[in-house]
Amino acid sequence: MAKTDSTGSTWRYRWAHRQNVRRVSTFRGAEAAWRRRDDELRRLRALAADFHGSAAAGAGLPLELGDGEVVLWALPAAQLVEVRHTTVLPAPDLAVAPAAGPLRPRRPDGVRVIDAGMAVITSRRLVLLGGRGRRDWAYGRMTGLAHDPAAPVTLIQVLDRPRTSGLMLPADAAADFRFKLTLAFADAIEQRPAVLAQLDELIAEHDQLKPFRPAVATPAQARLLSFVPGGRRTVAVAAGIALLVPAALIDSNPSDPVGGAEVAVAATPAPSSSAVPALVRPVPAPPAKASTPKPTKSTKSRPSSSPSRDPRCGAPENPLGYDFCGGTRIRRPAAEVCDWFECVPQFWAGRGYLVQCRDGSVSLAGGRPGACAEHQGVRRTITK
Repeated sequence: MAKTDSTGSTWRYRWAHRQNVRRVSTFRGAEAAWRRRDDELRRLRALAADFHGSAAAGAGLPLELGDGEVVLWALPAAQLVEVRHTTVLPAPDLAVAPAAGPLRPRRPDGVRVIDAGMAVITSRRLVLLGGRGRRDWAYGRMTGLAHDPAAPVTLIQVLDRPRTSGLMLPADAAADFRFKLTLAFADAIEQRPAVLAQLDELIAEHDQLKPFRPAVATPAQARLLSFVPGGRRTVAVAAGIALLVPAALIDSNPSDPVGGAEVAVAATPAPSSSAVPALVRPVPAPPAKASTPKPTKSTKSRPSSSPSRDPRCGAPENPLGYDFCGGTRIRRPAAEVCDWFECVPQFWAGRGYLVQCRDGSVSLAGGRPGACAEHQGVRRTITK
């Protein structure tokens, strides 16, 4: 990005330099997050295409394989867990989206550990070779499967076992275990192509969210509002106060209930031009009071009618055509959007549409869980 403060002669150059540094920092953070997820999706796609086991992989394991059964994966550190209370799990599905965040190495409430050993995924079943014996979960008999979103625990229900059981694995191995178990289950029901198609769709959707490099800010774009703490919001609040305070003062100013001065003037007969000297003639003061008439009801109500005629419905003035009036949601905002709106930190890392938070800042995470979570929640959608 071009360096705009080479002369250092004016505040406009300094403003442009700060804007460019901030934009580049935001862009790099968003690009790094996007690339991490892209790498993970492509790794899963390659793994799904090449994930095949062999009978030789089970050599040395105390496990007898059936005809045509092969070992796909083995993990030496696993714990057998059971649920203390009866529960109903959702039916097994083929969801393969990577986890949104890291798993915490904790045991959920109501789950107890009863054994430990080696977890083995074969082409027909999931097996735990524990110290107290062997536990099998055949894919063809599974009626429920659930992965805890916060802990590395996978629970399974089968037809011939009344109590729900499952495995608890190391947190860093749980994601791969869940994905490979999904692939093994997909093979058992002959749905491996459906998993590959789902991953291709996720990769295509993620490509559409790739952040683009922001435009370079130039000194000519600098505005005096950049010197005001809070920018446009501070100016808007000050303007609102400037409009409300005079109206409040006028309402609170007590007027003469009997109109004494005006009545006295009206009761005094107007002197003729011949009887009053020329120097005394301009003395009467009532016209000065008449020059500041008491505001009528229509004058007071005039400011309240202006917002209804605002073409932007309260949005800051901008050349982008963005407003709060309702219309098309903005998923790919213009590069200079943060010059006209107060953007949240890491703005370009958002993956949704433009929304205004309750503190007045603007986020690109509309439609996503936790949008504006650190800014008092979502207030309204920015449209065009």
